[in-house]
Amino acid sequence: MSANVKTLETVECKDDEAESTWHFAEEGVDLVIKGPGGEEVHSMHDRTSEKYEFMAQKKGLYHFCFTNKSPYHETVDFDVQVGHFAYYDQHAKDEHFKPLFDQIARLEEALYNIQFEQHWLQAENDRQAVVNEKMGRRAVHKALIESAALIGASVLQVYLLQRLFKRKLGTSRV
Repeated sequence: MSANVKTLETVECKDDEAESTWHFAEEGVDLVIKGPGGEEVHSMHDRTSEKYEFMAQKKGLYHFCFTNKSPYHETVDFDVQVGHFAYYDQHAKDEHFKPLFDQIARLEEALYNIQFEQHWLQAENDRQAVVNEKMGRRAVHKALIESAALIGASVLQVYLLQRLFKRKLGTSRV
């Protein structure tokens, strides 16, 4: 069943005829739909399967009363779908979609700007990676050259000190 209602409450409805004992000659379930003022909008009796659509004419609480005359338990599947159009034949028009299309165009432009910025940041990141790699190589080469220079200076100092002490020792013996 389909209904255009704002609020929905299912209530248990009492019926004198339904409470009578051993009255199960008729099969099915009764449905009574009552509007906000308590007036009956629609009723169906002794149905095992049915689909019914109606449009709510007033705002308010609609009651859907199911009555089972059988002494056996019945399972009722019940769906209510709420529509949002004031009139049944009213459909969306171009002027309804214009604000939506404007928002989509703005989002498309913003997405393009974000993608451009991401591309630029990725290129900048790649450039920085190349610079870092070259600087790393230069730092390693500089460290190797400095180490070699320090080792060379140390070897030269040792040689000069040995030569100095050999001469000093040689002159004092004479």
